[in-house]
Amino acid sequence: MPDTLERVCFLLTLRPDRVDDYLAAHATVWPEMLDALRQAGWSNYSLFLRPEDGLVVGYLETDDFERAVSAMASTEVNARWQRSMAEYFQAPAGARPDTSMRRLTEYFHLD
Repeated sequence: MPDTLERVCFLLTLRPDRVDDYLAAHATVWPEMLDALRQAGWSNYSLFLRPEDGLVVGYLETDDFERAVSAMASTEVNARWQRSMAEYFQAPAGARPDTSMRRLTEYFHLD
């Protein structure tokens, strides 16, 4: 049976002067946000940070990334979360952080 799980890696960029605030905000991610991510199909989701320049690397697994992103985009809790996170990111004015993700191409995987 072929593996239908998508492994997704993406980049975001924080404002270097807001790294500590961003990390503090993630110390207590809202339970309803965590539930929404799970219900939308996000699993094994991790965020990594290079604090010296604000580079955020995200990784997740899902059956269908486009569907998972769309499902999150339609939730009220995600809209609130994105508004609360916007001040931490280097993104075009008014852009939600989740629309600024730069997905990376997977070219090798070892099970």
